[in-house]
Amino acid sequence: MPRMPQVLALGEAMVEFNQSKRDEPNYLQGFGGDVSNFLIAAARQGAATGFVSAVGNDHFGQLLLDLWRAENVDTSTVSVDQDAPTGVYFVSHGENGHRFDYLRAGSAASRYAPSHLPLDAIASAKVVHLSGISLAIGVSACDAALAAIDYAGKHGVKVSFDTNLRLKLWPLARARAVMTEAIRACDVCLPSWDDVTLLTGHEDKDAIVDVLLNLGPKVVALKLGREGAYIATPDERCVVPGRAVQAVDATGAGDCFGGAFIARIVASDDPFAAARYANAAAALSTQGFGAVAPIPDRAAVERALAE
Repeated sequence: MPRMPQVLALGEAMVEFNQSKRDEPNYLQGFGGDVSNFLIAAARQGAATGFVSAVGNDHFGQLLLDLWRAENVDTSTVSVDQDAPTGVYFVSHGENGHRFDYLRAGSAASRYAPSHLPLDAIASAKVVHLSGISLAIGVSACDAALAAIDYAGKHGVKVSFDTNLRLKLWPLARARAVMTEAIRACDVCLPSWDDVTLLTGHEDKDAIVDVLLNLGPKVVALKLGREGAYIATPDERCVVPGRAVQAVDATGAGDCFGGAFIARIVASDDPFAAARYANAAAALSTQGFGAVAPIPDRAAVERALAE
């Protein structure tokens, strides 16, 4: 019998087309989406996970469903929209670096609505996870995300929230206002440095976590890249150092950290132990290319921690 998801995530996944060589019209197909990366990371650490979203009734939607099933991410709470496409994006390479072009306006996930929420699955989960992108992709999707947060809270389900600020999706003022309400209602906040300095206006770690903790979360895990993570609770705070590796691609490392961190919280680790584990997972994920393929499994992380 399949396990009921302990960790549910709401948001959008997309199919990626990454230019294989500069100035050549060849693109390699992959996958993207912060909450999808998060769930795959959590699943590879042993957590029972499920995605709450929508895909289009198209080839790209089927590719995503196949991906999640292969990764042991439950898809019973993914709906198929007959009238909207699955989002895709293109990564092109030029003199000024990477260029991202998104075709996600009007996508199936952006049309997800509160009435689509799987309330029983939310009530039976241990953690519901969302991100700033989950709130930014569309008005109805934002309403659904906020409704999920509210429903989870009323049923004693923890909420984790990753800021993941994308100013191409919404203006900073709106992002601040909506994300502040999400942070007020979350139990675990997983901000990244570049996001949270813009959102709070502070560039001091303690000032940042003070602002966030005062809004309501019990745990803040401020991601600091190679430096590790600054973990703060109302009673204790410290930097949990990162692990030194030969990194080749940091794509999705923050999502990997979040998924591994929440998987260990669900497994009853304290936040500081969870961060040590998640730092190792995120570091290992930078040793390969892409957001999904290099995410390590639990055995690989435990070997790294034992070294």
